[in-house]
Amino acid sequence: MTRRELLMAAGSAALFSSVANAAPVVPNPNGRRGVGAAPAGFGQRVRANRAATPPVDWIEYCHSLGFGAVETQVPPTTPEEIASLRDKIQTYDMHVIFNVRLPQNAADLPAYEAGIKAVQQVGGYGTHAAMTGRRYEVFNDFETFRKSFEQNKATIEMVEPILRKYKVKLAIENHKGWRSAEQAAWLKKLSSEYVGVHFDFGNNVSLCEDPMMTLDNLLPYTFSGHIKDMSVQPDPNGFLLSEVVLGDGFLDLKTMVEKLRKKNPEMPLDIETITREPLKIPVYTSRYWVTFDDSYSPLPGRDLARVLEIVQKNPPKKPVPATAGLSPAAQLKLEDDNNMASLIYARKNLGL
Repeated sequence: MTRRELLMAAGSAALFSSVANAAPVVPNPNGRRGVGAAPAGFGQRVRANRAATPPVDWIEYCHSLGFGAVETQVPPTTPEEIASLRDKIQTYDMHVIFNVRLPQNAADLPAYEAGIKAVQQVGGYGTHAAMTGRRYEVFNDFETFRKSFEQNKATIEMVEPILRKYKVKLAIENHKGWRSAEQAAWLKKLSSEYVGVHFDFGNNVSLCEDPMMTLDNLLPYTFSGHIKDMSVQPDPNGFLLSEVVLGDGFLDLKTMVEKLRKKNPEMPLDIETITREPLKIPVYTSRYWVTFDDSYSPLPGRDLARVLEIVQKNPPKKPVPATAGLSPAAQLKLEDDNNMASLIYARKNLGL
């Protein structure tokens, strides 16, 4: 019996007590092609694991549940730790994506290069970066947004030679900062085989995009992704947007996964079912529109109309997740339950 099977059989009661009532998870039959886990969707669990005595390693946790891929923080830098992690990744047959902090300026480049070199030595699948916040919340005017976007581009131009040197890929998430046409045009101009997209299935709904349009625009550049399902509801200032258990939202997950895996059968797709209050997307307010410009950064009226149609025609199938008023223990249980349900759905319905 393998270590994974022993853990499954034992139930790892001390570690996974909060998900004891969830449906059982069978050992991952797909190895590194199996669905992965993104820490942003496991925020409460990550904090609980760190606070445990002894602390619970994130990669070990994901492996024991049968995930085939994992997104994590910076890789180790000592030769002994690098060798140990490389052996673990190979033994577990997992894809691992690292978040190596992008440099703020040229003085940060040596540290960045050391991180990228470690990713190569460990045998990581690549790196991930989320370079923006929520555009409609962060910026008060168009010019500030434009300068930020140009700085994002300059940062990537600065690090691209390092990525090319070590043959390590950087996947930049569509993180509610750019519309997909903007991100695709930038990457097409950059034209680097080592810089692409970490495709988030639902983020660009907040920027008035049909998720299938977002995928079609970014697919040529996509290296990896955050798989999630979305639910929408009307709101006086626009609409509400929630991550929900896979299968409970309006996304055509099967088609989206098929398109991504047709491009690359090895592509890691990490569950990011964030358990939180619904996000407010205030498309009926003037503040929402200040960062869109018809010449530099357009948002066509047809796209707004399409998203409002989606909101109107896709009421929630179930009550959406909410954390207000819940104790920390109840929040952790809700998050664990949602993630376990998403994992099981991905196995049964998406071939992951």
